[in-house]
Amino acid sequence: MASSSPVRHAWRVLLGLLLVTAALFGVNAVGVHVVKESSWAPELALDLQGGTQIVLSAVTEENANPTQEQLDQAVQIIRQRVDAAGVAEADITTEGGRNIVVQLPGVVDEETRARIEASAQMELRAVIAASAGTNQFMGEDGQPTPYPSPDPTLNAIPTPEPTDGSDLAWVTDKLEAEFFAYDCANPENNPSQAPASQPLITCDTSGTVKYILGPAELDGSSIDDAVAGRDPNSGAWTVQLTFDAEGRETFGEISQRLYGATEPLNQFAFVLDGAVISAPRMQAVILTGNPSISGSFTQESAQLLADQLRYGALPLSFTVESTNTISATLGSQQLQIGLIAGLIGLALVALYSLLSYRTLGVVIIASLAVMAVLTYILIAILAWRIGFRLSLAGVAGLIVAIGFCADSFIVYFERIRDEMRDGKGITTAVEDGWARAKRTIYISKSINVLAAVVLYVLADSTVKGFAFTLGLTTILDVFIFIVFTHPVMQLLARTKFFGQGHPLSGMDPAALGAVYHTRTEYRTVQAGTAGKSAKAARSRREAERRQTIAERKRAEALATNPDSASGKEGDA
Repeated sequence: MASSSPVRHAWRVLLGLLLVTAALFGVNAVGVHVVKESSWAPELALDLQGGTQIVLSAVTEENANPTQEQLDQAVQIIRQRVDAAGVAEADITTEGGRNIVVQLPGVVDEETRARIEASAQMELRAVIAASAGTNQFMGEDGQPTPYPSPDPTLNAIPTPEPTDGSDLAWVTDKLEAEFFAYDCANPENNPSQAPASQPLITCDTSGTVKYILGPAELDGSSIDDAVAGRDPNSGAWTVQLTFDAEGRETFGEISQRLYGATEPLNQFAFVLDGAVISAPRMQAVILTGNPSISGSFTQESAQLLADQLRYGALPLSFTVESTNTISATLGSQQLQIGLIAGLIGLALVALYSLLSYRTLGVVIIASLAVMAVLTYILIAILAWRIGFRLSLAGVAGLIVAIGFCADSFIVYFERIRDEMRDGKGITTAVEDGWARAKRTIYISKSINVLAAVVLYVLADSTVKGFAFTLGLTTILDVFIFIVFTHPVMQLLARTKFFGQGHPLSGMDPAALGAVYHTRTEYRTVQAGTAGKSAKAARSRREAERRQTIAERKRAEALATNPDSASGKEGDA
């Protein structure tokens, strides 16, 4: 009965692994057949698949060239926008002293395109007036009537100097005429070039509402963070903002001014690329610097707004110079070369395992096969859930993982063999070898994971794929070591082939140099085996060395406690 508990435990663990694997395939099946956003094949990155190229050109006063520092900062913020949805393997570089080239794998969806193209400085302005998005107003007959274009020579009637961003004194007769004549559908309008110190006529991103906005009172650099989430009371999607110290003070003063005002003077607009992306009403005095924006948001629209607010503070304004489809830089040929290299590495590991461990090497090969299946399905799921795409660097990470994974099994098997050389039976050696080997493996793998995390955080985007796959496979290595390799060894140790040390099992005590049947019953060292083969000679020398060490330890134990070595130790 002593051995039944480990056997039951091993079968339960293996059943759990089977259920986890089935669950992962089930999750991806939902993504493929129900949500229709996943695939059974991993998504490829830009270097293997090709994709979309967007060229942004910097807009500066008097067409002056921007500084390299400004371009580098813009690249960093655009990269944050692109990566907001996950690991996208994007390539973002500067070109020609004023352009930023964004290359994305595959077909770019509209939300990602909006994140990239919304590249002007973020401005926060108070709403002074709001109306329909066309240049029409209701006439006396109740029908829409075009408002006459403003007279360029029209001078505003002198008014008192405005006192704040919501002051109606900003609306001169000329500005009012321009507002009524302003058509949101007119592509010639370019409100993004309006000075921050002057009022602005613009529209929302849908073109249905146009506004007169006061001067900019805050910019995007004052926003430390913006997070989409559900309101704990209503369950509706909201966007929670966090201002820095200066922004908190300024926004607190604005909220005191706007709260309780009549519409639309109680609204505060977030302006990006010259368009209003949100104009919420001020419903409280907020002095903490943590306002929230509520409305008829979906999860996607709330996340998009949060990304725009969080990553909207570019040091420059940009226009979209061109959008093109690009071909793969490496393509299927390089992918095939990478896969062939991986198969060669796998074959060499399998050959080494069989030569060194005989039939025991099959356990290593089976463990690698299980790891390959789990890695494949996880990459497919991650492509759906976080946008992960497999680049050539990622393929290299998977190839390196083959050696790292085999290393874990070798440490374990060598520990088992050492326990057998010390006189333990196979079942006891498996358990004691596991107890000692797992500490070494945990330490080794934790260092590998730490290196992968540091590399992912600090390295260029072209190397992130390598770090990601390396970290993922290292974690899977430990998982398979626990839920597959050790349970399988527990079961194999209780079979006749392995348990009795068949010469082809890789667990033959004589071949390993073991010197006893039990801890107190020594084997007879055959001197004549030296001439049979070099391997037999090495086994004999190892046995002699270990017998001498074991006899000395036993003599010391007997001198200390004569009863300590009177019994015999068998298998557990």
